[in-house]
Amino acid sequence: MKNAAIIYWSSTGNTQKVAFAIKDGLEAAGVNVSLMKTTKAYDIDYFDYDLVCVGCPSIQWHPPKPVTEFLLKKFDDYKKQEKIKTGAPKVPGKNALIFCTYSGPHTGLREATPVGKYVGQFFEHIGFTVVDEWYVLSEFIGSEERSTKGRMGDIRGKPTKEELQKIMMDAKNLASKL
Repeated sequence: MKNAAIIYWSSTGNTQKVAFAIKDGLEAAGVNVSLMKTTKAYDIDYFDYDLVCVGCPSIQWHPPKPVTEFLLKKFDDYKKQEKIKTGAPKVPGKNALIFCTYSGPHTGLREATPVGKYVGQFFEHIGFTVVDEWYVLSEFIGSEERSTKGRMGDIRGKPTKEELQKIMMDAKNLASKL
């Protein structure tokens, strides 16, 4: 049986909804899943999992500070263990999925993609294959103006139940490819 860890940080609940949809999809495919917030994941070893999923919102083109601190700490741990090698050789069977929620009251997806690329680099440096980056348009909780007048139009209620169902199915399909 394959093992997956889903590690996420969520302030308003959007990223948490996505994390649970991924969990449901992976479990439906028979994957053993550990789901945890970044604050509870400092002691895990990515190498214990076939798939590590990390999710967070995009805040001004960056991951939130607690996510950056978590990633840097894990990176430092792996550096001390000499698991970061020149050329970042691939470690067979070790994969990462990056997911990022964004609302985009300004430019939308282009605000989120730097987050996915940044988070993915932490995994590529230890030899994991980043199998995908998922960007999920989400309501800007707490601001009707930012949820209705940005480039993305009216994004209230996103991600919807249907969008979360699709994420669940995508996760199930991803599991079959591991």
